[in-house]
Amino acid sequence: MYPCPPSASAPKPHRTGRLGRVLAATCLAPMLSGCFLGPDKLDLGIQIPEKYTHAAPAKADAARPALDWWRGFRSRELTSLMEQAQTANQDVAVAVARVLQADANARVANSALLPGIGLDSSGTRTKPAGGQVRSLYNLSFNASYELDFWGKNRAALASATENAVAFRYNRDVVALSVLASTANAYFQVLAAQDRLRFARDNLAASTRILSIIRERQAVGTASQLEVSQQESLVAQVRAAIPVLEITLRQNMAELAVLAGRPPEFVKVRGGSLNAVTVPRLTPGLPSELLQQRPDIRHAEAQLIATNHDVTAARASFFPSIRLTGETGWQSAALSSLFGPGAWFYTMAAGLTQPVFDGGRLLGQLDVAKAQRDEALATYRGSVLAAFRDVEQALVALEQQTRRERLQADVVRSARAAFTISETRLREGTTDIVTVLNTQQTLFQGQDTLAQVRLARFLAAIALYQAVGGGWPPKDAGRPI
Repeated sequence: MYPCPPSASAPKPHRTGRLGRVLAATCLAPMLSGCFLGPDKLDLGIQIPEKYTHAAPAKADAARPALDWWRGFRSRELTSLMEQAQTANQDVAVAVARVLQADANARVANSALLPGIGLDSSGTRTKPAGGQVRSLYNLSFNASYELDFWGKNRAALASATENAVAFRYNRDVVALSVLASTANAYFQVLAAQDRLRFARDNLAASTRILSIIRERQAVGTASQLEVSQQESLVAQVRAAIPVLEITLRQNMAELAVLAGRPPEFVKVRGGSLNAVTVPRLTPGLPSELLQQRPDIRHAEAQLIATNHDVTAARASFFPSIRLTGETGWQSAALSSLFGPGAWFYTMAAGLTQPVFDGGRLLGQLDVAKAQRDEALATYRGSVLAAFRDVEQALVALEQQTRRERLQADVVRSARAAFTISETRLREGTTDIVTVLNTQQTLFQGQDTLAQVRLARFLAAIALYQAVGGGWPPKDAGRPI
């Protein structure tokens, strides 16, 4: 797969062998540079599928997720929290600061392609023992420039530029993760509120049944065992409420931190998952995922950067040519510093060729190659993980939607059975065991329904995250 020859073997203990290898590498460097694995020649080594296995057939009017995809859930509070997370989240701020650092490093790398110019001014007065006082004034400009004949500095600049691009995609990865975490926490709040409502309604219903059983006990038609069984059920329902309160309040605190504010200053109203809709999402094509997922683009930019690092490492075998010059004025008297005889200049050119460095340059080249191989494997892994994430999210969303529909049928049947059993209990035509069973079935069914509904929303968020969040219009380029 790689057109380049394998890396050099382990260093020999003999100095002559080492010197021969270095000289050979220097002579072969021009030929080796021709087998550079450029970004346009990368072999992904992965077959890209034409479509997702579990994706529904796309309709002609199906729209891709918008950049503000969270608005599709039709929750103003969620939209507000997502907007705050984008502007005030500290993880996003850290990622932005890293982008600025990468830009600064790129400017540092760019400086090697430009001449360096300096100003030197001095004035000295000396008096040797037994001698006269002497003064010397100097004002000069100096310049130096390294000829980038072999492309080492250009390759270093290209690597730094690609790293800056990679950090921009990393910022997108962090932002998408923060948005997904915000949506997940908000839906956790809604689900906890739904479960709390179910628990309190069930507590009221079980307490009402307990009162009926105690009335029957008072007239001798119910035993203490039946009363104790119902009391146990009431206590069990009551004990579930603090656990749900913990989930509710902890996720509210999580939302505040994601929005960049202390929990004490953020009030989350919430509501119910029944008031929120899951938008229809078209995942697009697998080939489009390579351009849309920021983590894939991040890995791609890092891979290109390592390719340029290999070029820079190879160029280190060639001579380094540096031009220097200095011009200015020098005089023993300040008044005559700019006189006609005070001007001077010097010009020089130097060439430095590594001959023997103990294998340092060869080691650096091998490191650069290994880092390129690592980046290529990381890129492939990112692509495979992206396909996996989309398929898993599609399966989860499809099956959780189906499961919610089936669980809703369970709750409707359980509620009808409980209503009938409560009526017959009042009439004295049913036994306590039947009432207990219908209560437990309804209570568990309602709680399960809330959890299944939450799972469907979380699957939708996972799918948005898997396809890379919102997609720009087809005629607009993705900003970098």
